[in-house]
Amino acid sequence: MIRKLAAEFVGTFWLVLGGCGSAVLAAHFGGDGNPLGIGFVGVALAFGLTVLTGAYALGHISGAHFNPAVSFGLWAGGRFPAKDLLPYIVAQTLGAVAAAFILFQIASGAPGFAIDGSSAGAFATNGFNELSPGGYSAAAAFLCEVVLTAFFLIVIMGATHARAPAGFAPIAIGLALTLIHLISIPVTNTSVNPARSTGVAVLVGGGQVAQLWMFWLAPILGGLIGGIFYKWLGHDHRPPVTGNA
Repeated sequence: MIRKLAAEFVGTFWLVLGGCGSAVLAAHFGGDGNPLGIGFVGVALAFGLTVLTGAYALGHISGAHFNPAVSFGLWAGGRFPAKDLLPYIVAQTLGAVAAAFILFQIASGAPGFAIDGSSAGAFATNGFNELSPGGYSAAAAFLCEVVLTAFFLIVIMGATHARAPAGFAPIAIGLALTLIHLISIPVTNTSVNPARSTGVAVLVGGGQVAQLWMFWLAPILGGLIGGIFYKWLGHDHRPPVTGNA
């Protein structure tokens, strides 16, 4: 179990450092309109690549959840034992916080770096209402996070089903996360992952921390819905396992 938790810590660290790091350091590099800035598409791809590479590297050790909502969804879908939920979630959250701390140290090395906690998406945080990049309401943000996380679990469970083509699951999962970001960055700055949201929010504080409840409740609810639905849809009655990759 220690190795599994270490893999979840490292994998979630990689996801936050790669995904949130791309948003903080590279999305607007050189200012808006600069061809070197990667923009929304680049950030979305970065999140997908972290999951894809992390799943190939660590999936055989821990299952490469890197996300409390995924762990809950796999449990609901009969793929993950309940006794491992809390340890996985703790390891994932600690990995996200550690990555956010490292990212802050890197970003602070640029002259003039400062976090404006009143701005939407500050330090790659998630939010709704005034903290939503597009000013979307709490209801819209909640619905977006629930639905997209549910579909994320459907892709994960389908790609890792015993009858799915072997060896391709991380590609499908990584591309699904890329698509999710392309849809929802304007709405919530894309969470679908409570650990990812927590890691950067605790570095910002204020309203971002006050809104964290949304980015725990909605993704976990979506994960449960997706896991239960796919268990019914795919007639998945295999014994519980810890792998999703």
